[in-house]
Amino acid sequence: MDLRTLPALLLVLGLAPLAAQTPRAQQPPAKPRHNGFLVSRTVPDLAAVKRGEKLFVANCGFCHGSKATGGDTGPDLVRSPLALDDEGGDKIGPVIRGGRPGKGMPAIPLTDAQVKDIAAFLRDRQQAAIDRNAYAILNVVTGDARKGEAFFSGEGRCNTCHSPTGDLTHIAKKFDPVGLQSQMLYPQAWPGGPPAESLQPTVTVTLGGASFSGRLEYIDDFDVALRDASGEYHSFSRGDDVKVEVRDPRAAHEELVRRMTDAEMHNVLAYLETLK
Repeated sequence: MDLRTLPALLLVLGLAPLAAQTPRAQQPPAKPRHNGFLVSRTVPDLAAVKRGEKLFVANCGFCHGSKATGGDTGPDLVRSPLALDDEGGDKIGPVIRGGRPGKGMPAIPLTDAQVKDIAAFLRDRQQAAIDRNAYAILNVVTGDARKGEAFFSGEGRCNTCHSPTGDLTHIAKKFDPVGLQSQMLYPQAWPGGPPAESLQPTVTVTLGGASFSGRLEYIDDFDVALRDASGEYHSFSRGDDVKVEVRDPRAAHEELVRRMTDAEMHNVLAYLETLK
């Protein structure tokens, strides 16, 4: 699966004058984007959510799970970039009606109103995942440590960057289970761990024979911005003559979050809890 820590690096068709590609002083306007993460949005009305839940369970639950967190054949739609970008069914509607024959998903002939209700249900499920402080945290160490260790050293390929006798030594003593799970999914700097700056995405922009490198501040299909070592902010319009190279130390973790099942997450956490 592609690493999608950041929006896809698409090139704008056509050549722009070189003068338009020089660094600009102003920062680009802020644009809402989730980069694969959950972003808080307005929750639809409860009646629509309830209708959408019934429709979803009847038409989609077999593959995607009754709570939209994924099943044996369908992906998790709570964290799906497509579902996160959806507004009232504009993204999921074509997929529902057209299906994905190559992936075993049949076309489902739902009305516009029904698609909007399903979109409302998915938005409610996404918001529930965001509002983590709205409910009591239960025991999260419910997995199988042996299966977690096998995933860590096998399919998950966690051992290509981490070692239970190296950087993860006594990791379970440094965090409680909830904190450890958070670190596993969305790593942050911690005392004795990697410095904060080592976890920040960096970028190199090359145009007209000149290169600019620094901490990535902003990127989309049309603009990219960075802050260099001196603290100066540089912003560029993207075109065919602009080369952009992004390096994100957390990309592997974010890719893993997208493809792990809930069971695999709990299994790995159970294994990490043994590293005391």
